[in-house]
Amino acid sequence: LGWLTGSALCIWTSGTPGPTGEMNDGRPVFGFPEGGEPEIVDWVGQKSQIDTVSETTSSAVRHIVVCSSMGGTDPENPLNKFGRKTDPETGEETGGNILMWKRKSEKYLIEKSESDSNLKYTIVHPGGLINEPGNQRELIVGVDDDRVAYGGEGSPRTVPRDDVARVMMEACRNPEAYGNRSFDLRAHEPTDGEESVVATDFFALLDSLEGKNCDYSLGKSM
Repeated sequence: LGWLTGSALCIWTSGTPGPTGEMNDGRPVFGFPEGGEPEIVDWVGQKSQIDTVSETTSSAVRHIVVCSSMGGTDPENPLNKFGRKTDPETGEETGGNILMWKRKSEKYLIEKSESDSNLKYTIVHPGGLINEPGNQRELIVGVDDDRVAYGGEGSPRTVPRDDVARVMMEACRNPEAYGNRSFDLRAHEPTDGEESVVATDFFALLDSLEGKNCDYSLGKSM
């Protein structure tokens, strides 16, 4: 799904793994439906959307906001293994690698922005998405999948979908503050008796990164 709003395009597309009906050591095998593989959805599809915006000079859209995923610095992240197949004869691996295809499209967008000073990007890497109410938790931003430096030992891995949408909408509203930024996003759920600090100042949220963006020399892309 690409969502056009005002002068921004939000890209929410993602390959979605599901059980294939096969079992491996008593566990279900997950893969992608035909036409829904990460290479097609997270690379070819996203590239097409990026190209449409960047190459159509009459378009009012000059800010692309992408919902991606944490985990891109680790090629062996379990998400990359969904849909990955190994040829028993050659040992060649094909399919899967969803985070690496996402990272490829992110790098492509950044390169497009670097060659066109009028095109801005915002790339949000949420942690595990959960179906919990938004606007009730402290939000934590970081870079490069580092949960300890940004949140401390035992910091959360997850974030409500509603809160991801809130941050992406704030990015659309504030392209000067959120333009050309790439960061991770999680949410802290207060324990019993702990007062909740709900994120309301989305400028201060990014200020906590002190100008840092995700480092694309880390990890791998396809």
